[in-house]
Amino acid sequence: MASIKNFKKEINNVLSDIIEECYVCQLKSDDKISAKAEKIIDEAIAVFDDLVVKLNQKGVENKKKHFQSIHAELEKKGSSLLTKLEKLKVD
Repeated sequence: MASIKNFKKEINNVLSDIIEECYVCQLKSDDKISAKAEKIIDEAIAVFDDLVVKLNQKGVENKKKHFQSIHAELEKKGSSLLTKLEKLKVD
């Protein structure tokens, strides 16, 4: 990881891309799917907040391992959100 600043940008980019896709899905769909997309947006915002709090933790013993776990969590939760979004697009 190059820096915390770049890691924050990566988190922001990943989750904002998911949110943007949700907005596109909302524009192209009915109210039922739009409501589900709104829930995905809320979940993405919660994931963002959670990851940034973890990223800003002070007093971490092993920073490299800490950042690797945050990165793994971003990948896991990001792919989970994308899976939910793909299911909306198929419905």
